[in-house]
Amino acid sequence: MFARFLYSLILVLLIPIAWVYLYCLRGRKNPGYRQHFGERFGYAQATGDIILHCASVGEVLASAPLIKALLGAKYRLIITCNTPTGREQITTLFADAISQERLSCCYLPFDLPWCQRRFIRRTQAKVLSIIETELWPNLLKQAKQAGLATVIINARLSAKSANGYAKVAPLTRDIMRHIDVLACHHHDDAERFVKLGLAQHKVHVTGSIKFDITVSEKHKQQAQQLRHKFNKPFVWIAGSTHPCEPELLLQAHQELLKQQPSALLIIAPRHPEQFDNVATVLKQQNYDFCRRSHNDYQGQSVMLADTLGELTMLYGCADLAFIGGSLIARGGHNPLEACAHAIPVLTGPHTFNFAHVYPELINQGGAQQVQADNLAAQLIALSHDPHKRQQMGAIGLNVVKKNQGAIAKTLAIIEEYTDV
Repeated sequence: MFARFLYSLILVLLIPIAWVYLYCLRGRKNPGYRQHFGERFGYAQATGDIILHCASVGEVLASAPLIKALLGAKYRLIITCNTPTGREQITTLFADAISQERLSCCYLPFDLPWCQRRFIRRTQAKVLSIIETELWPNLLKQAKQAGLATVIINARLSAKSANGYAKVAPLTRDIMRHIDVLACHHHDDAERFVKLGLAQHKVHVTGSIKFDITVSEKHKQQAQQLRHKFNKPFVWIAGSTHPCEPELLLQAHQELLKQQPSALLIIAPRHPEQFDNVATVLKQQNYDFCRRSHNDYQGQSVMLADTLGELTMLYGCADLAFIGGSLIARGGHNPLEACAHAIPVLTGPHTFNFAHVYPELINQGGAQQVQADNLAAQLIALSHDPHKRQQMGAIGLNVVKKNQGAIAKTLAIIEEYTDV
């Protein structure tokens, strides 16, 4: 097909740029980008029944309950991702399954036909499953050509994204033709996919698997022990922050300290390469802070959460959570991990990545939207009102529980459309 040929040709021309960006530029800040680089050309050392693609950390965390359910159903899994942090999250969460050779992880190759063909042949998989909407044309084409079932899970498609796909209609129709089944969040998502050329009978509305989150007893115990160690009357956490947000959050914390001198802020940057940058900001502003990785808390007013895999647990230590990526036009991150701990949520105005979550959460009263200039006021008000915090937390937890069930529906779809 000409559209896919042109797409592949453009990618060939862009590969040198991608190599410079990933290996040279990103690799300088994070050496993980230089490791396993052959996998990006399809040279994977991973075999299994199902390839499950989770682009980055967010998708890995959201998919964790589904991955556990698939492992429980005795499937052997190959989890692919795009980033070192995603890979590290996989190896941390599923260390036991990896040691038992029931799960392996690798990078998804560049979307060139020969790279994807080589990758799929090496994996010996029978199913390709993609989380959300990482719809790579050559990946889907090569999977179908090799006889794999293609299943899109937890899909969402905004009106803006649908318009983008419509602008390359020939390529989009080719993508849709190579999808066997698609499980999406909402009827609106389903309608948009159908308008782009996906057959109606291939679409299932299952809700979001991100609601299917539970707090493990291990995380509860760890959180309780850490909170006891803090011995603070009010603790708030800023999770998944992006550049430019820490400065704004620290301004709000400074105002809070005037009212609550013993308050503690836990600040958790989204990406590991930001850990040292945030530490520099804290030093420049003369904050008394500690680093979680050093395990040396001694009553400081700020803790820098510079570890991976602990954010879900750390939410359980707090009285309130601010969800990052929302004071800047990043689109926000998942508030449901905080809601699962029954704590109130604050978010900035930019939440388009979670348009399927925030409207109900805010309308019901489990979350409040703030601007940078009134964050401190809302924070201070809630710090003085434990009843309000408890009420908001209970509402948030109820929203989570009310919307659960997507994983069971998704697992049923995988079992129905695959024969592994």
